Amino acid sequence: MPAPIDRAYATVTGQLATLLGVSIAAARRRVDQQAAREGTRAPGERITIAERMIQEAQGGARAQGQLLDALLVAKDDESGFMVED
Repeated sequence: MPAPIDRAYATVTGQLATLLGVSIAAARRRVDQQAAREGTRAPGERITIAERMIQEAQGGARAQGQLLDALLVAKDDESGFMVED
């Protein structure tokens, strides 16, 4: 039988999954893989890693939003263009 999951760990991995658009299991795997790369095994450290990954994902989402906004602005020579059906 698997060990019970810490409530705080489940919460942060759920938030990470929402930001990344993946399942909770996939987000948990990503955190576990990052923890293995860093050589940490403590549950508290995994929560810290997940929170750091959330911060990185939020920063990336803002940058992507700004890029999309810049791409959606019409150039002066293309502003009169209309697409016909």
